[in-house]
Amino acid sequence: MKFKFLHNNINVLDLERSLEFYQTALDLQEVRRKETEDFTLVFLGDGQSTHQLELTWLQGRGDPYNLGDNEIHLAFEAQDFEASHALHKEMGCICYENTKMGIYFIEDPDGYWIEILPPKY
Repeated sequence: MKFKFLHNNINVLDLERSLEFYQTALDLQEVRRKETEDFTLVFLGDGQSTHQLELTWLQGRGDPYNLGDNEIHLAFEAQDFEASHALHKEMGCICYENTKMGIYFIEDPDGYWIEILPPKY
């Protein structure tokens, strides 16, 4: 039996703010959208792989999501690591740097951490 990895989901409080963040910080683009009375799903892609990030916005949700210890994260390879680091520093979204390992993490508007790796880490 075979399975194909399709997407990861995160829930967001402000869909437009999150879309702007992911487009600016990671150059992710909207691939498709599903809207209902109760929720909106927006799938983002990087234009290179088939894997997508699904943002879920729930109608009426006002309380921040409980991310626990925030030990789960997404990871992205930056083709130009130095330029990416400069962009993320300018955006003020770098939340942790591990200079020994040569990686860093950024934080999205809802508090999710995203690992940024240099090519061929």
